[in-house]
Amino acid sequence: MRIISGAVIALAFSLQTFAQNYPVKPVRLIVPFAAGGNVDITARQIAPGLSELLGQNFIVDNRVGAGGVIGAEAVAKAAPDGYTLMMGSNSTVSVAPSLYPKLAYHPVRDFAPVSLVATTPFVLVVHPSVPVKSVKELIALAKTKSGRLAMASGGTGSSNHLVGELFQSLTGAKFTHVPYKGAGPAGVDLMAGQVDLLFDQLSSSVGPLKSGRIRALAVTSAARTAVFPDIPTMKEAGVADFEVTNITGVLAPAGTSAEIIGRLNAAILKVLGSASVKERFAGLALEPAPSTPEQFSVYIKEDFARWTKVVRDASIKVD
Repeated sequence: MRIISGAVIALAFSLQTFAQNYPVKPVRLIVPFAAGGNVDITARQIAPGLSELLGQNFIVDNRVGAGGVIGAEAVAKAAPDGYTLMMGSNSTVSVAPSLYPKLAYHPVRDFAPVSLVATTPFVLVVHPSVPVKSVKELIALAKTKSGRLAMASGGTGSSNHLVGELFQSLTGAKFTHVPYKGAGPAGVDLMAGQVDLLFDQLSSSVGPLKSGRIRALAVTSAARTAVFPDIPTMKEAGVADFEVTNITGVLAPAGTSAEIIGRLNAAILKVLGSASVKERFAGLALEPAPSTPEQFSVYIKEDFARWTKVVRDASIKVD
């Protein structure tokens, strides 16, 4: 009995020492989407600061496919040692699980939330060749085109996709869904005129909007944004009950020690509080959203329940 007790004490001491020394090697921050989208942009904004604070490289690793599911599964199955993390978003922690109840991971059971990082609204953007200047004109055009307008998304089951499906269910407009391996590639094809419209995270559309390569019709936030004060909200554009905010946040595999989670959380909050990050975020229409692990956990549970209800009530089906 004493031998067993001694082994348990030794193990507890070694785990505590491991957590105190963390990290002792590079940390992989998995982004479940291609480069250029909101999740990727956010990860690359905070990775340098985390590297500097914690003394090890935080490497952004894009694992694309299946609307973020492939990258999320990789993190859920990784060792809970703090060296494989995920920059999660609504797509991976609430939208995809609400559409695919048989996923190989569960958003609540299989992840240890570390901290929320940022929020940004969605923006409905169209290629300049689309002959509309407002949401009402787009709805009217879509009804005359009978499904011939092409709506890009970051992948089947992504938040871009589901926001687009919700818009169609609320307005009666019908689009043809064209999924990509991330909002970045979808935005590239939108600028090239290969597709007609996209419900993009505002952060990844800032550059193309300022250069005039795409046109914005409305944002999904409750109020207009400081970066683009001339873009109306969806409510102002005539679509009621259409307020959607996109979040990003860092998650670890379930079972990661509280000590490692706490160390990561403190570092993230310090990075988000720095003047340089706040300035970069503002230019990208990102709002810092530091939180405790517990607050992030509550958000995931509530957002997962919300989108599950939306999918059910709107009878949204993936194609």
